[in-house]
Amino acid sequence: MELQRALLKERDELCHAQVLVAEDSAVYRHLLSSHLQEWGLPFIVAKDGSEAWRFLQRTDCPKLVLLDWVLPGIDGVELCRRIRQADAENSYSYVILLTGKTAKTDLLEAMDAGADDYLVKPFDQMELKARLMVGKRIIALHEQLVAAKDSLCYSATHDSLTGALNRGEVLDSLRRELDRARRSRKPVSIILADVDHFKDVNDTRGHLFGDEALKEVTRRFRAKLRLYDILGRYGGEEFLMVLPDCNLKSAMARADELRACIGSQPVVFSRASKTITASMGVAVSTDHAADDITALLGQADRGLYAAKQQGRDCVRHFSMPRPECG
Repeated sequence: MELQRALLKERDELCHAQVLVAEDSAVYRHLLSSHLQEWGLPFIVAKDGSEAWRFLQRTDCPKLVLLDWVLPGIDGVELCRRIRQADAENSYSYVILLTGKTAKTDLLEAMDAGADDYLVKPFDQMELKARLMVGKRIIALHEQLVAAKDSLCYSATHDSLTGALNRGEVLDSLRRELDRARRSRKPVSIILADVDHFKDVNDTRGHLFGDEALKEVTRRFRAKLRLYDILGRYGGEEFLMVLPDCNLKSAMARADELRACIGSQPVVFSRASKTITASMGVAVSTDHAADDITALLGQADRGLYAAKQQGRDCVRHFSMPRPECG
């Protein structure tokens, strides 16, 4: 029980800390703690290099790090090297190395190991505060750049209206699943779905209602798909779903569940409502050569066309003709 309470306390301290202090000197631990408390910077303390490294390997560890050069277990320079090796593309720790070493060669060694800054003991407290302020700004800037990069990546791969994958990304995902299926010798099924009479929806309820209808269709698809199934907006009111490790019989049943879910309740938006239905065509990779994505999509499209011809709000599979014997 005591160990559990200690672990929970450590977790809470890490979650709230902004600074990790790794210092084996009781005098400097007290000095640094006093300054950080005075400046309102939550912190957590490691008394040796091994404890610091244990903290640093955690995803909730502070990204602003004060390291003593001389530490039991793992010294500060080695910790710098490990931090830089472990830094993921979207994560960065700002490291200030504290030391009594004053030679320029020591400074170069520290920077070469991955330290961002270097402060000689005994240090001026205002100089330390200034270095920490710079570190906070660098970390904040890095987080902004990562957020911007993630936003651009999302925009490049997702449909801006529905949040489903866009056409290019869902087709790339299908290619990857077909490659995986070829290696594992398992089937991949696809469902090509089209919202019925969508032009009439826009004409009678307005384009804003039409947009909401597409978003709601997306939500209902997601509610019925497995976590590893893939959903993309194929174009206009068409959606493409990729079902890994799913044979034709299962895909047909899944498609009918999806179709029923779409028409189960009216879409309601801005005091208007309308029941939306969808037609679907199903195809399975085992009907084609492993890399013939065009033929697979063509088969699903013919199934979708058959569903439209046969009254809409239904699921169809276009049977591939058997090759004639020579």
